[in-house]
Amino acid sequence: MLLIHIDLRSREPIYEQLVNNIKELIFSGILQPDEKLPSVRELASQLTINPNTIQKAYKELENLGYIYSARGRGNFVMPVDDKSGVKNSVELLNKITELVKEANYVGISKEFIKQIIEDVYRKKIDKGGIE
Repeated sequence: MLLIHIDLRSREPIYEQLVNNIKELIFSGILQPDEKLPSVRELASQLTINPNTIQKAYKELENLGYIYSARGRGNFVMPVDDKSGVKNSVELLNKITELVKEANYVGISKEFIKQIIEDVYRKKIDKGGIE
């Protein structure tokens, strides 16, 4: 059973909340590479939301390269060493670059950005995710 929190009052669509929750479970190491995700029906029942919403979130995660589907077997967490991870890494680095440029433009200092990065990695290390 996955620990997923959906805020029905949020302006963020439910499928996006689900995508972000599953990505966080992957990043934190709770979901391991090649681990099977709950079926669409199981998760829809657990969260009491429409199965189409779960399917949409799984499709988005697959398009982003975080999960893969095996016909007749279900959905699984993508191994980190898979080639699709390279594409995602490049896209992610491009996004980070754009965000840093934007932060600089609005006056956020380099030191503050460095502190945020250190805080994020420190929390990740504390969770046992990064050595």
